Amino acid sequence: MGFVSLEDVSLRYGGPEGLFALRNASLSVEQGQFAAVVGPSGCGKSSLMKLVTGLLPATAGVVSVAGKAVDGPLKIAGMAFQNPTLLPWRDTLSNTILPLEIVEPHRSRLRQHKAEYVDRAKRLLASVGLAGFEDKQPWMLSGGMQQRASLCRALIHDPQLLMLDEPFAALDAFTREELWAVLQDLWLTRRFTCIQVTHDLREAAFLADVIFVMSARPGRVIATYKVEIPRPRTLENTFEPVFVDLIRAIRDDIARERGEARVA
Repeated sequence: MGFVSLEDVSLRYGGPEGLFALRNASLSVEQGQFAAVVGPSGCGKSSLMKLVTGLLPATAGVVSVAGKAVDGPLKIAGMAFQNPTLLPWRDTLSNTILPLEIVEPHRSRLRQHKAEYVDRAKRLLASVGLAGFEDKQPWMLSGGMQQRASLCRALIHDPQLLMLDEPFAALDAFTREELWAVLQDLWLTRRFTCIQVTHDLREAAFLADVIFVMSARPGRVIATYKVEIPRPRTLENTFEPVFVDLIRAIRDDIARERGEARVA
């Protein structure tokens, strides 16, 4: 069993007669591994995220993290989304520190050890290129800078698991590629377990150790690809035959699923 494990998991919305988002989905992510989840639109990728983090209970099957069945919201997880969701009335530093005001044991220690936590946040922000922007409001930051701050907020409490739901989808291509490198550097330094949902196959291949391909709804894992490209990866790697062939194989899997969905 991996650090994150789904065993024949199903999720139905709307009660006994409702719609299945996932059906008999299984996957396993090892501790410290970077996993990407891809698939056609509506295949249940975001629903999978909610199950792993405990925001929704599974209709059937077992979801476990760190050897324990998930029965409620996880305290060991950080999350970042397509929208950075920074609080507009807080500056970059106080947005970054926000989880420390909520998650124990940091919540109980924050007042007495405020300087220590502020220093931690400043170092984390500096590691993603935001040194000097600690006192800026979200509206003063570019989209890419807001997403960097969002990543820092998700990591400030040193979560064992980072869950990312399309965090770069709203950004332009150049900014996305820049943030791939930022996220890779964070992961290489901290080695947290990461699961990222994305529609961008290049992004998945650049960042992940393993890529799970999901079927059309109801979603299940239909293929698993190990990414054998050495780290650290650069944009030059994305033009290499092994990278291009991997993208082509995954794209073919998804294209077949989209075709089956249309026939159904």
